[in-house]
Amino acid sequence: MATEQKSPTVREVLRSLDVFAGALPRFDPQEVPGTPQDLFTEWLTEAITAGVREPHAMTLSTAGPDGTPSARVLLLKDVGPAGWSFASHAASPKGQDLAATPAAALTFYWPLQARQVRLRGAVAPESPELSAQDFLARSLGSRAEALAGMQSRPLDDPKSVSAATEESLARLEREPDLVVPEWTLYTLAPHSVEFWQGDKQRKHTRLTYLRSGDGWDQQLLWP
Repeated sequence: MATEQKSPTVREVLRSLDVFAGALPRFDPQEVPGTPQDLFTEWLTEAITAGVREPHAMTLSTAGPDGTPSARVLLLKDVGPAGWSFASHAASPKGQDLAATPAAALTFYWPLQARQVRLRGAVAPESPELSAQDFLARSLGSRAEALAGMQSRPLDDPKSVSAATEESLARLEREPDLVVPEWTLYTLAPHSVEFWQGDKQRKHTRLTYLRSGDGWDQQLLWP
């Protein structure tokens, strides 16, 4: 009689997965630039060159009025001296969170290089002009979805999504320069930015930039 083989448990499957496969890049904290923006740009460029999919994807974590955290993945729009920028409809859950608590965290993860970047700081909306520029640079479908303004609301009939989208597309065809007034470009000005480089032996390298006046201090952290 054949012995029945048991299927592995989820825990066993997770424990069997490989971590930090392949060659990992070198990271020397003694050779980093003076600002986290410059180091982030270097790492982002290397991720793009390595073929990381959606290297500009990031997790935005906000806090609701009751303090409950919420996280979702969206796309980085820009990075510069002022900070890291992203966009959203002001009436969306994340927009409402930011209106109540104008602070957030951003997390980037590039698995091919075992690299992670974590940011925390205050979030402020950009000018209506910059928000409009961002909106008009979006694809037609993305603008139509934002124009519908129904993100995260209860959906009783899936067919209503197509109907609302078609209505929005028709309006955008009539008014190609239409901008949703609630569309907002936000910028997170970090007070701390941590760069994490994974190591196969778990001797990870962690370097944090801490805001100090108009400049930055650097601090190594234990793995």
